[in-house]
Amino acid sequence: MRVLIVEDDDILRDGLKVGLALAGFTTDAVATRESAEAALAAGSFDAVVLDLMLPDGSGTDVLKKLRDARNDTPVLLLTARDTVADRVSGLDMGADDYLGKPFDLDEVAARLRALARRSAGRSTALIEWATIRLDPARQSVEKAGIPVRLSRREYSILHALMSQPGAIFSKATLEDKLYGWQEEVESNAVEVHIHHLRNKLGAGLIETVRGIGYRLGSDI
Repeated sequence: MRVLIVEDDDILRDGLKVGLALAGFTTDAVATRESAEAALAAGSFDAVVLDLMLPDGSGTDVLKKLRDARNDTPVLLLTARDTVADRVSGLDMGADDYLGKPFDLDEVAARLRALARRSAGRSTALIEWATIRLDPARQSVEKAGIPVRLSRREYSILHALMSQPGAIFSKATLEDKLYGWQEEVESNAVEVHIHHLRNKLGAGLIETVRGIGYRLGSDI
């Protein structure tokens, strides 16, 4: 999952960025309403962690603009104003979940995984395809019950493909899910990771759709 963090507190923003990265998320972070709106207009994110109190406006302004644009990216609101009225207002404006400060990073990660699960229409935490089982909470993968060790980026590609069976992902889309703004992307990185996945999980796991991208295959 690629997550946009919108938080003006430097320490909290950096903590979220590092903590969520350790939990397997690709993270980008901004500190203002203006930067958040620019990021959402320019890039594609799987979820947004949004603070309500920003130096140049409110997080609700960001949320309203996002929903007015018919963008249904899941949004997790963060705020120190943890009253019933605040929660109701944020949820009624289109937020998908709400978490008061202070919070635990493990809970933030768990709530983001739950948002992704609901967004994909899944009711269970585990994701399965043929003999492959992926556990997002543990960032683990098994084939026919046997654990398979993957690198962080191999896991991210597999997670993206298994989350949307049948969908075709372009190379650019997969790069967006793997790399944040400040990370350098090698020209053949996606091809190398997919090659490794095929070696570890079966040559037929990932199908190349020539000229378009990649999708899950059925011949594992």
